[in-house]
Amino acid sequence: MLRRKPTRLELKIDDTEEFESVKKELEARKRQREEAESGGGVGGASVISVDIIGGGASGSASSSTASRAELINERIGYKPHPKPATLPTLFGSLQF
Repeated sequence: MLRRKPTRLELKIDDTEEFESVKKELEARKRQREEAESGGGVGGASVISVDIIGGGASGSASSSTASRAELINERIGYKPHPKPATLPTLFGSLQF
């Protein structure tokens, strides 16, 4: 096995600024969630959580998990492109 030199990673100012902004957003979300849990349980009212990054509102757990998956995909740079479900794409061009 060949030995190679260790990779050097450099920390840039932009990286630290991005980290701080993401950290503040997560703290704000956590604060909102705690406030909603402490004040939202009165009378059986449903809690609507607000997504800071997306700016939208989600009322159910399934939509919040979808938005979480979208956030993760965006963060890692994954952009899924669903294939169209038409007959030529499913079976190819069949000619007899």
